[in-house]
Parts: sequence; C-alpha cells; structure tokens
Amino acid sequence: MSIDQVELGKRLKQAREACGLTQEDSAIEMGMVRATVAQIELGNRSVSGIELSKFAHLYARDIREFLAPSFSISGLTAVLFLSEEDAGDGVKAALRDCIALGHQLRDLEDLLGITRSTGNVASYPSVALGSKWDAIQSGTQAALEERRRLGLGSAPLSDMPVLLETQGIRTGLISMPAGVSGLMISDPSVGLFVAVNREHPPVRQRFSWCHEYAHLLLDRAQLGHVSRESERADLLEVRANVFAAALLMPEDGVRQFAATLGKGSASRLHADVFDGAGVVPVDSRTAGGSQDLQIYDVVKLAHHFGVSLLSALYRLLNLKLVTDKQFQEMKQMDTDGVGRAIAELLGLVEISADENVTAFHRRYLVLALEAYRREKISHRKLVEIGGKLGVEVREIESILTKLGLDQEPAAVLLPAR
Repeated sequence: MSIDQVELGKRLKQAREACGLTQEDSAIEMGMVRATVAQIELGNRSVSGIELSKFAHLYARDIREFLAPSFSISGLTAVLFLSEEDAGDGVKAALRDCIALGHQLRDLEDLLGITRSTGNVASYPSVALGSKWDAIQSGTQAALEERRRLGLGSAPLSDMPVLLETQGIRTGLISMPAGVSGLMISDPSVGLFVAVNREHPPVRQRFSWCHEYAHLLLDRAQLGHVSRESERADLLEVRANVFAAALLMPEDGVRQFAATLGKGSASRLHADVFDGAGVVPVDSRTAGGSQDLQIYDVVKLAHHFGVSLLSALYRLLNLKLVTDKQFQEMKQMDTDGVGRAIAELLGLVEISADENVTAFHRRYLVLALEAYRREKISHRKLVEIGGKLGVEVREIESILTKLGLDQEPAAVLLPAR
C-alpha cells in the first residue's frame, strides 16, 4: 500500500497529537507558520524528505513509520510524551534525542546485519510495592540475584556500559536537564535502551547506569521511564536507587574491604569454643575507636567501587558500619573538600567525563565507519553522524584517508534523523 499525501498528513497530525503538541508548537520547532503545518496535515501541501526527517525527530518517530502500510498512534512516543506533559522543553528535547539515538543505533546495526540478542537480560516478576520497605527489600534482592546470575561475586563492577551492551542493551550519553539522571526504553522500535545524562559527573553516571538497569529489569512493562530527582521518593525510584547501591557496593564486598583496612569489626568479641566435653569462653576487646572507619578509609572504599564518597557514606550508614554521627561528620568533610584533597594526596584519580564520552562515541562511530566501508551509508551521512558526536569534518576526512576509504560510496540507505 503506497502512502498518498492525504494519508501522510493524517499520520503527521496523529503523531503530533500523541506528543501533546499543538500546530503552533510544531510550526515553531519546524521554522514554519502554523498555516503551513495545517495545510500539510490536511494533505494540501507536499512534504519534502528533509521536512519529513525533521517531523520524525520532532515527534520522536522512525521516519519509516510514516511510510509503512499501517501506522500506530500508541506505543512508546505516546507513553513517554504524555507522561511528561507538564515537563519543560528540556525534558522533551532529551526524550527526542534519546529516541532518535536509539533509532539511529538500530538502523546502523540493521544495515550491518548485527542482531542484538537480549536473551541474556533477566526479566523479574512484577512486585507490588506497598511501602518504601517493600521497595528496599525488592531492590536489594534483585541486585543480589543479578550479581549471582552474572557471576560477579563481591568484586567491584567494571565498565557498566560494556556490561549492558554485552547483554544486548543499547546505551547512550545524552544531554539532559540537570534534574534528570537518565531514562530507560523498552520498545520494539528501539529495543532495550538506557541513556544517562551526559552533563553529570562520571561517578554519578555510573550510578545512573545501574539505576536505569534496575528500571529495565523490574519496570520493563512501562515501555519507558524517565528518572527525575524530584520523584526520588516514588517507590519505583527508591527501589532503583537501592538496587544501584547494592549492585555497585555489595555488602560482602564492602565488609571485606573494610576488613583489609583492619576496620569494621565489633569492639567487643565473644566466642564459645566447644571441645566435645565442655566450653571455653573467649572474650576479646579492641582498642577504643580502632575499628572506626575514617574519611580516608571511605575515600579508598569509594574509589575501589567506583562511586562517589557520598554514595559510599550512605551505603556504610545503611550497613551500620558507621554511626549517624560519624556519617554527618564525614559528609561535612566531603562538603568542605577534604575527601577530594585526600583522593589527590593518595593519587586516586577519577575517570574523567571525557573518557566516558569518548568510549560512547567510539562504539557509535565504529558502527558508522563500518557502514560507510560497506557502502551502506553515504559520506554525507557519515559526516552528519560525526557532527552529532562532536567530530569535525577534517577529522573524518583524515581517518578515511588513512583507512583508504576516501572514495564516496554510492548508497544512501540509512534514513536521515
């Protein structure tokens, strides 16, 4: 079934309404007057390929949806955009960018014949959360099960995006408003996809990867979920935060690390030694304060598990390895910059934001280069993708020359975004 101008206009209207946008909203974003959008939706004006590409991005759709034999007005876009109806423009722009990136990654993989198997991703049964304690227990248990299932033991996690990618989950770094840490998408048009806020510090991004992973494992039926600081008291957010903390800092691993520092034991120890005939009581007492974790211990622990000092402090508090008084004192020290000074003194360097961005760009750009090599995308498309990643045209040209790929392929099969 071929799509005529009238049918295309009807679909564009349905997609706009599914996003909660008015004709005036669309006109502003498209650089048109409202009357032009109205005429397009009525089928009285044709739409160029470039305009259709812009409409697709604005409405967070795959461009091929508008040209397919059938068109659905429900699904991912409706769920996410209508749930964010009162959100600011920044959130909706981030949603568009995330969905567009998901489509782009899927398109490149399709062109290269790469099939993502998500059979390794666990799917946990839905659990009704009646209280925050329910959320804490559910998140803790799921993290324990994931560590067991993935054979992680009590060791620190390595590269979280790599862990997710090896399970068939697409990952991305997207600029989002400060109050949004990330989002999860589970939809056939995008696949399993998680993105975190590119503007946040690396240790926070690491926590966010685990947080969004929790939503993917436990809240997949939602199709999509946006994580906001303003909703941190929501039960699903509490569960995801508990999951992330337990996945990053397993209790056994934290206690073992504290033990290597000679810390974390009770100040008074007692044991009854049974020899088959009787019992010999054994009592021991450590020197006062010798088992108390200090700020420099927490700095080392935070670095070991790849988390922020504040995240480590909260985990220690919840595991009762520090008292509330000790927690407050060290939290203030962190605020005063003591933790950073100690980390610098000990030579504990954090992963830089540039390293995280570079790793993401490398995965994305390698797909694009391979698609170009196989003549699946044009030079123009390769440059466009490079531009989105902040790679200048001269850099693209230089690497193509070095690879012997500086001849323009004929094919242009990847839809514009």
